[in-house]
Amino acid sequence: MSAKKGRFLRPGKSFGMNKPLLPDLSVTIAGITLKNPVMTASGTFGYGQEYQDLFDVNRLGALITKGVSLKPMAGNPPPRICETPSGMLNAIGLQNAGVQAFIRDKGPFLSTLRIPVIVNILGHSLREYGEVARHLDGQPGIAALEVNISCPNVAQGGLAFGAQPRMAAKVIHQVRKATHLPLIAKLTPQVTDIGVIAKAVEEAGAGAVSLINTIPGMAVDLNTKRSKLGRLSGGLSGPAIRPVALRLVYQAVQAVAIPVIGLGGIRSAEDALEFLIVGATAVQIGTANFVRPTAAIEIIEGIRTYLIKNKISRLNDLIGTFSP
Repeated sequence: MSAKKGRFLRPGKSFGMNKPLLPDLSVTIAGITLKNPVMTASGTFGYGQEYQDLFDVNRLGALITKGVSLKPMAGNPPPRICETPSGMLNAIGLQNAGVQAFIRDKGPFLSTLRIPVIVNILGHSLREYGEVARHLDGQPGIAALEVNISCPNVAQGGLAFGAQPRMAAKVIHQVRKATHLPLIAKLTPQVTDIGVIAKAVEEAGAGAVSLINTIPGMAVDLNTKRSKLGRLSGGLSGPAIRPVALRLVYQAVQAVAIPVIGLGGIRSAEDALEFLIVGATAVQIGTANFVRPTAAIEIIEGIRTYLIKNKISRLNDLIGTFSP
């Protein structure tokens, strides 16, 4: 088939001297090869099926599902979302139908995808984390687990698992015992030293880390003098947190040998490229999905355009080129 009939060029190949080489966007995360570095962030893309009518989700580097817990969770009372300057607050409360319903209802679609599917998991005890992982181990179509360690530890009065290196490592160790799947530890920004936490989960068996999760925030309704959310506070996301996320990602990259996945306020290819240049191997797109459902695809194309313009043949040659 000729180029005129629509065949895509393979990375690094061209049909003629006047045609630019297509750059190789592939990256490897926890032993999994992604054809490009752009993922969707958990909780902002449903289970992928919701977006399938808008574009082919197989164009993504990977899909990360909404968080899955051991038992069904009803989440928080509404209102659950509130817009803020350059971002939004959300207090969804990790609503989901539980791992067994996830396998039964979402598994069949996810197993048809031709890209890595990463399931975000959560728990409120070490046992719960392990049980969720055990249920998902060996399920068709699941390439890895992203372990949300920002959840409150009910045994310690609600302190997030990821707030202390010892506890963060315990969660990853518990999950590591329960599954053969590669693990990505999703880190909270609410720590004194992100590098210490990242190192702890690396030593416990994580094959990669992703950061940052949302930052706690509030908004007040001047008429009712109450919270604009159904609960006191929520998680701040969007462009407002991007400079914070970029700094923490850079610090994590310096602390660990495993890949770091950057997220937090990325809405353009330029934003994503900043994270890649400071050393992130891949990025996740979150709040931007609500504003522009095709944001992730636009970012992939923007990264490709940047590489072509700058005559960079492989994305890996750009990653980590930041000079302090």
